Amino acid sequence: MEKYLTAIIFFTIIFSRTICAAATEPKILADSAILVEASTGRIIWEKNPDVEHEPASMTKMLTCILALEEFDPNREIIMSPEAVMTEDNTLSWSAGDSVATKDMITAVMLVSENGGALALAQAIGGNVSRFADMMNNKAKEIGCTHSNFENPNGLPASRHYSTAKDMARIAVYCMKNQAFREIVDTKRTSIRWIYPKDKWSELNNTNELLSKYKGANGIKTGWTRSAGGCLTASAKRGEVELIAVIMHSPDHDTRFEDATNLFNYGFERVRMVDGINKDRIEKNIFVSGGKQATVTVGAQDDLDFPLMAGEDPKYLQVTYDLPKIVDAGNGIEIGQVLGEVILNYNGKPVARVPLVARENVKSGFSLSSFLVSIFAPLI
Repeated sequence: MEKYLTAIIFFTIIFSRTICAAATEPKILADSAILVEASTGRIIWEKNPDVEHEPASMTKMLTCILALEEFDPNREIIMSPEAVMTEDNTLSWSAGDSVATKDMITAVMLVSENGGALALAQAIGGNVSRFADMMNNKAKEIGCTHSNFENPNGLPASRHYSTAKDMARIAVYCMKNQAFREIVDTKRTSIRWIYPKDKWSELNNTNELLSKYKGANGIKTGWTRSAGGCLTASAKRGEVELIAVIMHSPDHDTRFEDATNLFNYGFERVRMVDGINKDRIEKNIFVSGGKQATVTVGAQDDLDFPLMAGEDPKYLQVTYDLPKIVDAGNGIEIGQVLGEVILNYNGKPVARVPLVARENVKSGFSLSSFLVSIFAPLI
């Protein structure tokens, strides 16, 4: 009898733990979703993150970061007849209307202005096809592996797709741009036309979380009948900032509910710890072809790292990816990237920060540098 009671108690405990673990998982109705920490992109939770879906208007994140990087914010953007006739325009445009680049980006991000996105694409790339090439090149540069973009606004196209993981990568990249952050954190504003000069429009952000979720600070909604509900959202509480991506949600509302559930899950489990402190990182590298034999390098930036519940900072350690010798034939300048400092958790690389020169080294001859070129490779 005691054996039976022991077995029953044992299985009850195991079953209860399983139920509790399952209960803590966020309930997500969308077909794909992901939650990442914003500064490092570390994945906190995911559901079908590599399944390809239409990204709808989340596409505009990529369009607008390219506009911010390519154009002065005051540059004039003129609406072409094609842009005016774009499907589902939100604002009342006429051909020849114009606004400043920053105002057009604001309209595109806050009210999902489709024609405005097309006007930006035409201004930057000359035409949509060339701009799409720019989008795809930027996506690859960011690290996207399962995305292809055919237009700047996310309207349905046969070869226009992405994944929750790739959208998160794009969002992490975009949120490192301060101007982008300020735009997507705007609940309501107004823009004024350059031409005609007396025309203006009030904009209310389609991202409901900005008003409903504590700490919400971005980023972009999306919806088409074929894409379903889409949302890339961000929120910050204390030192923790999270980005959630929702793809192919059943309707307009559940995407916000899904993002809320993901944020609640993340903020309960994630904390930031000191990962790389640039004031504590300093190394010397041998120099050949220079006026001195060594150059001092240090971490370019500090890096806080997200740890999840149950993880211990004692398992974090730093290693270095540096050459034994650097050539100063063209000189070395302060801030020049010469290697990387790698943050590891439990022996596995989890983040990297560039190692940069902390001093100038002039090109030329010195006996010490000459000796380095001879003997350092033997060390």
